Amino acid sequence: MFKPKAIYFEKEIIEYDLGKELMKKYEDVPKIEIENHNNIEEMRKKQNSEFADMKRNLIIGIRKTHKFVENHKTSDYLVPYTSSGCTASCMYCYLVCNYNKCAYLRLFVNREKMLDKIIKTSQKSEKELTFEIGSNSDLILENTITGNLVWTIENFKDTNKGFLTLPTKFDMVDSILPLEHKGKIIIRMSVNPEEIINKVEFGTSRLKGRIEAINKLTEAGYKVGILIAPVIMIDNWKQLYLELIKRLSSELSEKTKKEVFFEIIFMTYSFVHTKINEEAFPNAINLYSKDMMTGRGKGKYWYKKDLREDGEKFLRDQMRKYLPNNKIEYIV
Repeated sequence: MFKPKAIYFEKEIIEYDLGKELMKKYEDVPKIEIENHNNIEEMRKKQNSEFADMKRNLIIGIRKTHKFVENHKTSDYLVPYTSSGCTASCMYCYLVCNYNKCAYLRLFVNREKMLDKIIKTSQKSEKELTFEIGSNSDLILENTITGNLVWTIENFKDTNKGFLTLPTKFDMVDSILPLEHKGKIIIRMSVNPEEIINKVEFGTSRLKGRIEAINKLTEAGYKVGILIAPVIMIDNWKQLYLELIKRLSSELSEKTKKEVFFEIIFMTYSFVHTKINEEAFPNAINLYSKDMMTGRGKGKYWYKKDLREDGEKFLRDQMRKYLPNNKIEYIV
């Protein structure tokens, strides 16, 4: 269970029930009042070597941005929701958008306003919409602190339109298993080979726990997806991902294998990641490869086209062999 080293909070949070609950829950934790959760000067001045230590802090504020962004993968909209950031330290995390701004977990207590906008947008639409509520954080993890995912499911289940979806790297799903969700929640578990989880995805659940959580969620009636993501081309990557796919074929329940869908995403990296990781995790593996990567926008890199094409063919071939009945929604 996450116990913050310190809490940075906007004073307005005590006007909300969740804000009051969190302040009481962590009444013995040192607290620092801030003007704006999005601009904490003390954090910005810290060195990259302090990155992991910053993750021990918890920021609580009011979400001011409620803009929905169109999406064309497994949802119709990416929706700003109840948290941003995470307590884990995945070395490739795209939320690390600039040096000491997005590293830590930020919680937003005005959840009623956020869910109300989702419900109203869904009701106005002529077609069924799916809202991605977990693109900025991990709501399974956040739920262990706030109970927000339980609250969300209970308050969304009776709407007559729409679906909510979220990805996770955590296995703490027991609290949502008994809920009456009415099939309106889609949970997508991110998986990687055990070696990559151990070396790159610091602070996340082990592969065994993730697979067990997938089976539990399927048994509880949730629609479940599996993200093989991000695919990282370290030296023996093909062997590692073959072993992963074989393990999924072996350890997923028969019910899961009848219903689960897949998404496959190759890693995108950046100059910012390189600089932070060099100082924060000096003994970790280097994910940047000049020979294998090429530019993808300012300061960003991804694998060269021929490598991605070869990788896609390899993964599709292995999926057809070991999980032939499961749809791959996309590979990017």
